[in-house]
Formats: sequence, C-alpha cells, structure tokens
Amino acid sequence: MKERPNSSCACLGEEHSGQKIATRKPTTAEVNRAKIRARLLVRGVVQGVGFRPFVDRFARQHHLTGWVLNSSAGVEIEIEGQDDEIERFVQGVCQQAPPRAIITDFDLSYHPPAGYIDFTIRESVAQPQEFTLISPDLGICPDCLRELRDPANRRYGYPFINCTNCGPRYTIIQDIPYDRPNTTMKKFTMCPACEKEYNDPQDRRFHAQPNACWDCGPRIWLTDAQGQAVAAACSDTCDRHKVMAQARELLARGKILAIKGLGGFHLACDARNEQAVQALRQRKHREGKPFALMVATVDEVRLFCHVSEPEERSLTSAAAPIVLLRKRDDALVAPSVAPRSEYFGVMLPYTPLHHLLLSDGPCRILVMTSGNISQEPIVISNEEALARLAGIADYFLFHDRDIYTRADDSIVHLVEGKEAILRRSRGWCPLPIHLAGVAGGATSLEQTHRGYAKLEVLACGGELKNSICLTRGEDAFVSQYLGDLENLETFRFFEHTINKMKRILKVDPKIIAYDLHPDYLSTKYAKEADGFDLRLPVQHHHAHIASCMAENGLVEKVIGIAWDGTGYGEDGCIWGGEFLVADFISFERKAFFSYLPLPGGQMAIREPYRMALSYLYQAFGEGLEDLDLPFLHRIGWEKQRAVIEIMQKGINSPLTSSAGRLFEALASLLGVRDKNSFEGQAAMELQYLASFAAKCSRRAKINPYPYSIREGEAVGQVRIEVAPMIEQIVHELINHEGADQIAFRFHLTMAEIAVEICCRIRQESGLGRVALSGGVFQNRLLTSLLVKKLLAQGFDCYQHRKVPPNDGGICLGQAAVAKSKSHHYK
Repeated sequence: MKERPNSSCACLGEEHSGQKIATRKPTTAEVNRAKIRARLLVRGVVQGVGFRPFVDRFARQHHLTGWVLNSSAGVEIEIEGQDDEIERFVQGVCQQAPPRAIITDFDLSYHPPAGYIDFTIRESVAQPQEFTLISPDLGICPDCLRELRDPANRRYGYPFINCTNCGPRYTIIQDIPYDRPNTTMKKFTMCPACEKEYNDPQDRRFHAQPNACWDCGPRIWLTDAQGQAVAAACSDTCDRHKVMAQARELLARGKILAIKGLGGFHLACDARNEQAVQALRQRKHREGKPFALMVATVDEVRLFCHVSEPEERSLTSAAAPIVLLRKRDDALVAPSVAPRSEYFGVMLPYTPLHHLLLSDGPCRILVMTSGNISQEPIVISNEEALARLAGIADYFLFHDRDIYTRADDSIVHLVEGKEAILRRSRGWCPLPIHLAGVAGGATSLEQTHRGYAKLEVLACGGELKNSICLTRGEDAFVSQYLGDLENLETFRFFEHTINKMKRILKVDPKIIAYDLHPDYLSTKYAKEADGFDLRLPVQHHHAHIASCMAENGLVEKVIGIAWDGTGYGEDGCIWGGEFLVADFISFERKAFFSYLPLPGGQMAIREPYRMALSYLYQAFGEGLEDLDLPFLHRIGWEKQRAVIEIMQKGINSPLTSSAGRLFEALASLLGVRDKNSFEGQAAMELQYLASFAAKCSRRAKINPYPYSIREGEAVGQVRIEVAPMIEQIVHELINHEGADQIAFRFHLTMAEIAVEICCRIRQESGLGRVALSGGVFQNRLLTSLLVKKLLAQGFDCYQHRKVPPNDGGICLGQAAVAKSKSHHYK
C-alpha cells in the first residue's frame, strides 16, 4: 500500500486515573481526521459482469462510504473509511471479484476525506478517448437456469432470463460505457419488479443492463416461411409457453426452423432424423461440410461422443463453444450430420431459449448450424431472415431483442489435453491479447517526441476466414470471425466491424497492415482507406508465425513452420510449405517444399485431382501414362491430358510450395476425394482415413516414406523434394496396400520432414524454439505426431491457443509486425 495521510486522532470518552472523563459527540472534522479516502480506477472486463454491485456490497461489509460508477475508462471507485478497512477492501476487490470479471490493472491514490455518509452507485460517465474492456456474451449461469425451470419463479420459462453473471453483452452493445441506453435493450422499459431488482444492491440483477421479464422484456413468436404468425408469447400466463411448445413439436415432426439466437440465426432440425438433415443439406447447398450439434446435457453427449475431462470443461465453460469430440461407433445420430469425419462438433445450450427448446421436448439433439446462405454472413435481423432463409427454413422462431453485432459460434478442439481455438468468435470477443514485449510504442525519448508512442495499428487480415485486429497500447483486439471476403455482404460486415471496434476502443489507428496478395479485398481496402500515415504489407506466412509468437509472448527469433494452402510469396509464387527463422521485424525463408504447378489456379483448390496429377507428373513425367493406377482410371484420359497440357504450356498454372495442397493431392490419389465441396474437405477426410491406421499403429514401428533435401537457390536455403515419396506411394497403391496405412504413414513422414529441417536450422543458428502456424495444423493427428517428435529432440514447441492457426489468426501477426516495424518509419 502507498503511504497514507496520518489517520491517528485523540481517543475520546476513555477512562483516565480511575475517573470517568466527560464525553461529547465528536465533530465532523474530528471524524474525518480519523478516516482516509482512496480513489481507484479498475480496468479490465469490469462492466456487464456484476462488478459495481459487488463493489457496493463489499464496501458496505467494510463499513466504507463513497461511490462507484462506470466510466469509459473502467470502473471508478471512491471509498472513505478506516485505514485497515480500506486496505482489506482494495485487496478483496482484486481477489474476490465476480467470476466473469477480469481485472487487468488498477490505479490507486489517496486523498483527504470528503465526508461521504453512505455508499452509492452513481450514474455512468463517458470520457472522450477513454475506454474499458467489454465482456463477451456469456452462457446462462446456474442461478438463472434454476429460475428458468422453477414454476414458482416469475421468470419461469422466460427465454431471455439473465443476470450480471450471464447473458448478452458484446452482441447488443452499440457504444461504451456499458449501460442500457447504449445497448439494443434501450427500447424495453423495465417494469416495477425488474426496476426494483435493478436498484437493489443485494440482488443478483443489480445494474444488470439486459434485465427483463415476461411483463417488460423481449417477446418471441413463431411464423411460417411467408411470415404468417403461427404462435406468439405474451404476458398472459396461459399463453406464455405455447410458442416454445409448438417449436418443439415442429422439430419433432422433422421440420427445419430458423431460430434467432444471441449473435445471429441458427438453422435447426432433429439430428436423429436423416430425412430432415438431408433436406437441410440440399436447401442450404451444403454438400458435405459437417453440421454442428446442440445437445441438452453432457451426459447425453456421452451417448454418442467420447468426452474427456478437459473437453467437458470446454463444453461447460461460460464461452460455451462448439467442441470437436470423437464419435462413438454406436452413435445414434443421422449419418449425414458429419459424414467422413472422425468428430462431431458439439455445444451445449447456452441461452435460456436453447434450454427451453431442448430440455422439455422429444428432440434432445439438434443440428444447429449458422443461419446463412453459404459463403454469406450469418443473418441477424428478422426481415433479413425472412428474405434470405425462407427457401431453407419451414418456420421461423423470432424475437424482438435486436442483435447489433453478429457473432458465429466459436469452435475449439483439444490437442494433448489442451484447448486450441479453431474459430474465435462468440464467448471470446472482444477480449484482448497482450502483446508482451512487442515494440512499436516509444522506445526512446526522441521517438516519444515524434509521436510514435501514440501510433496504433489496424490489421486487415486475409481473404478467407477473415478477422481484423486493432491495437490499443500493449493490447491487441482481434475481432470475431467475419468469414470469407468474397461477397459484398461479408465485406460490409468487415467495414462495420472496423468502425464499431474503433468506436468502442476509442482509437484512431494511423498504421494499417495488410497481406501482400494484391487481389485480396482486405488488401485493396488497406491501400485505399483514408486517414492512415503508414501502410505496411506483411507477408502471409511471416504473419502466421508472428501471430503464434505474439500470443505466446515470444520476442526473440524462432524457427517457424507455416503450413497452409495459399499465401502470396515475396517472389510472386504461392507459398504454403514454409520453414522460417523469424521475429517481428523480419524473416528468412530457410526451407520449403519444391515448387510445382497449380494447374487451373483456383480450380485446383476446388478439384484436388489436379494437384495429384501435378505431383505425379513431377515424379514420373510422361511416364505416368503407363501407370496402372486406380486414380488414373478414375480420372480418365481426357482430364489427364487437359491438366498436363496447361502445366506444360504454363497456362493458369502458378507455382506453389503449399503443404495444404500436398495433403489434398494425396487424398485424391488414395481415392478419398477428387473434388472439394468446402475448403479443406479432402485434407480433413484424409486425416479421418489415417486415424483408422493410427489406432492400430501405436506399438508398431513404421518408417517414413523416402524424401530428399536439396540446396535451394539462396545461400543457406534448402528445398524438400517429395517425388520419392509419391513414387513409393504409387508403387504401394499398384500393389493394393491399404489406403489407411498409406495415409497414416504420409502423416508420419510429414512430421519427420519437419523435425529434420528444424534440426538442420538449429545446428546452423542455435535456435531451439519452434512456432507452428497455418491451417494444416488444424489437423490434430499431424500436430500431435509433430509436437511429440519435436519435444523428443529437445525443442520448445509453441502452438496457437488464443487465436486460430488458420487465416483467422493472421491479423494478430500483422498487427505485431506492424507495431514492431513502425518505429523505423517517420
């Protein structure tokens, strides 16, 4: 504690020499001299999580007077009382804060007493250029769930029950500070009962901004696909529950419902009804991509999935993400929910509306997929839902609490028992990632005078799985998943998100970072946007490695393995199988997979058989025509000649070193998949095939396929030749070796290649830390094999936990690189 004003004073009314001294009532000045006043500014996630009610109760417990309020800077507190009580109060605020609060830091100062006579919660104040962290949306808490199910409770069955520990936050906030007038709840005036709770410091809903009930809050109603009302809930007790009852009945009858949720609409159907699931696939034009499931309870999840303790913690966390869980062999779920996948994506109900759908009806397992047309953003308004989803959904479950910011469900999986994010959205955003040690602020007095300490960065991300990042001081704020910037609606969402985040973070970035690819819409935006002093391109794979470094607090050079499908290289080729030595300022390309043509460009990404032919042609040349290979018979002579001809003539066949394309080529070669209906499908199904052999190979020693390492064109650079591996695989296929064994041995070989290259780089540079990034490392089997091998060789291995390894995380790397480079520019 800091030095305080003198708190001693004469004791009045005490006995002296056996005689009673006359007493008098102390004056106000004397009482004040016995007290001190402390002022705190608490920063972090401290708004919308019950922090002010907690402070109010805690101050009263310690007999302190003063006030607390929300401001744009955080939560401001003034307390007045005895020295020791204030010390206990300050310690307790940090150690006993509400479970959803996150305190990042606080300022503490001492002042003369002001003579407060009570403790109050004051009106919030907005301060220009100040901000506070906003809580993510939170899954329903146990207390609200009990009330939801209690027939004696006035909110029994109310689909929007919430309190300071749960409910909507980021998706309804329009501005800060987080108060009801700055949210989409402003149109709902609280009834006397809710108002009483809101103003009662002892109540769980004290200053809960979305507080509402049947009498004053949002309503639900059910319509058909033409928007004609089927059922509506009102405050009349007899009619309150009929909407949910009818929705459950429709789901049980095999109907598809569009359901307005927390961050957007879902499309739902009975997950055990194969006909309903197939209908949803056909109407949404979603041929093979797995659907997510929502299941009533963890115990019911265990009926069709294997669930470890760490996976259960992820499922039941306040973030309530979709968790990828291994299927049980006897899973009674429609086959077309997740075909040719080892996993189901499962989440528990996280809103009261979801619980009402699942807990009281016959459908305890629902398909719950994003409410959108493929490649478009998730729908958030009622009008838009009817316009866009009427051809998919049979019925619509609407409500009138507006969604201001769309947010898809987050997705995680666990690798070696540790959670890793694959899609960062609802439940995590807009929490920051601390850029520990990343340069970019003032590093000298001279730079401070030149204004560098105030420069902030907007990083625009990539084209696929886009998210953006804004920095504020030493924190990086990565947006929710935005989607693929390939259509106008997603691009508008991209622009909306930039504007909202700038507003709530109170920043005006002057540096903009972007991908090297000239055709990305994010790149074009960065080059054309007004108001920036510095525009910094960041190579795609450098951004990947920098993102892994940033979230793991690494500053010094690392060995970076960046494996993905596509990234624009500095030489104009398509990179994707890269070994870098990198820090935030620069990188060296130390090794890569040898270039070969990508025949047809984007067509080769959609049709992996083209890359399979490219690898065969690299290995066998014209001799591939003589191979008695099932793959070639399946593809046919006409397609073979067409692909070979465009490679020979160099027509729309850019060179690539992509590891992702290699995985997809092998999938086609093994007969797994020749065409992708969604990004990464062939590689995902190859992993599924390999997993069968992996289960049987844990005790057997399996040697990797042959490959070669040759000197590259640059000094100290090598390239990896996989033609020997392709030749061996072709020989095994001709001799009818099992495809699952080949797939597993291929995964093992890729891990072996990575370890050998890392050992070479370590021998040359002395570096022993390895950062893994890129979409290929969403492959749980490959990642597990590689990490074990790296650790066995004495490397320190770093993976993504806070942002995805795919392109959804590169904006963080772009921001870290731009922050570090910015002080080199005037």
